[in-house]
Amino acid sequence: MLDFNTLTVFSSTYCIAICAFLIPANLITTSLTIGFTLLGRPVIEIWQTAAIASIFALLMILHVFAWFMIGVVMAPTYILLGLGSICLFANLGAILLHRRFALYI
Repeated sequence: MLDFNTLTVFSSTYCIAICAFLIPANLITTSLTIGFTLLGRPVIEIWQTAAIASIFALLMILHVFAWFMIGVVMAPTYILLGLGSICLFANLGAILLHRRFALYI
């Protein structure tokens, strides 16, 4: 069974390491998804990069929610929540708008 207390403790203990990995991972994989979409790459490549980028974005959002559960309400928590949300919606948009971008290339 999933124990939220253990996940919250893990998130607070390893916050610097989690953020040091997830922030660049979100930015790089989302940029790849957008780039592949604009370059008109095959749909399977866009889906693969978007899936990986969405996993990273969801992990970032869950990490921020763990901090909200602890009671940490500071500017970095909102900034990271915004980053994760923007990356998630950018990947979703790249998947949904692939055909539209492919027509203009």
